[in-house]
Amino acid sequence: MKVSVMAVTGKETSSVEVPDALFGVTPNVGLIHQVVTAQLAHKRSGTASTKTRAEVSGGGAKPWNQKGTGRARQGSIRSPQWRGGGIAHGPKPRDYSQRTPKKMVRAALCGALSDRAADGHIKVIDSWGIDAPSTKRGIEILSALGLRPANERSPRVLIVLDRAEHAVWKSFRNLGNRVQIAIPEELNPYDILVNDWLVFSSATLEHTVSQFSGGAA
Repeated sequence: MKVSVMAVTGKETSSVEVPDALFGVTPNVGLIHQVVTAQLAHKRSGTASTKTRAEVSGGGAKPWNQKGTGRARQGSIRSPQWRGGGIAHGPKPRDYSQRTPKKMVRAALCGALSDRAADGHIKVIDSWGIDAPSTKRGIEILSALGLRPANERSPRVLIVLDRAEHAVWKSFRNLGNRVQIAIPEELNPYDILVNDWLVFSSATLEHTVSQFSGGAA
């Protein structure tokens, strides 16, 4: 399939062919859901912890006699119903990570890229033309592309930059939570799908294709 290449002014200058194995597959929704769920689970720290009745401080003696007091029978002040007592079925430290085969991750990534390509939500810039950091210039470029992050209703944009493009990176990084930046090696299904638009430069698109197309099938 072909993707249009645009200048920073928003004018189409040419087109580039991208492999169907990466941008033209039929997304497997169930597979993508499984991979994204595993990705989010991997981010969980799993450090939440509570004390059981065996771990809280307090005497082991029976608070009062079983009968004759008029009060409900109690066996220990460490029971969950007591203030300062143990927690019943509370969280304990655990590992939430899930094992996800590389082929599944790659297939989910191809499906996410194909979904954005099918919707026409991929833009390719021939060159950013930013030599010095300028947030104002970054806003101008996104505005020319129709992607200006004006408010919370604006589309979310994922910009794929080269690691060495420091000036471009600094020009976009302060534009709020509607703009996200990533390098080609960091592309993943969640970041692609949580953003409405995907913006490459010609260089980063070529890098992405060479990085992932080899095993896309």
